[in-house]
Amino acid sequence: MPRPDAIHTAVRLRGAVSALMRRLRSEAAPDGPGTAKLSVLGQLYRLGPLTPTQLAGHERVKPQTLTRLLSELEAAGCLTRRPHEADGRQTLLELSPAGAELLMAEVRRRESSLAEALQTQLTAAERAQLLAACELLDRLAEAPSPSLQTAGAA
Repeated sequence: MPRPDAIHTAVRLRGAVSALMRRLRSEAAPDGPGTAKLSVLGQLYRLGPLTPTQLAGHERVKPQTLTRLLSELEAAGCLTRRPHEADGRQTLLELSPAGAELLMAEVRRRESSLAEALQTQLTAAERAQLLAACELLDRLAEAPSPSLQTAGAA
């Protein structure tokens, strides 16, 4: 059982991250890609070509959940499909140049907005603290899920 200080920290962290994400989403361009589309484009940018099943695994959704979204991204020219080299029954999804351009433009816009808020709302020392905390957040994001470890041991 987690200690009370860990539980309190988890509650505060979840709340703070959720509030920041809501703020970033509220600043999204009304005609721009939604969060789900940006996430898919980001996965393809970082990981390279993936099968729909692999992509769903990285997104932690069922493949069927992505079907419409992938069709929309393909119709918009943001991704392409090609046959899998080793398994002709599968296709590989790949980020197109237009998809990469869209993703990078949105990332630059959002990062610029966040950087401006960091500059105006936090001191240099606070920004340094936040940067150090990012390393901790990265470690948490990469850590195996305790619930999955427990399930695997059963």
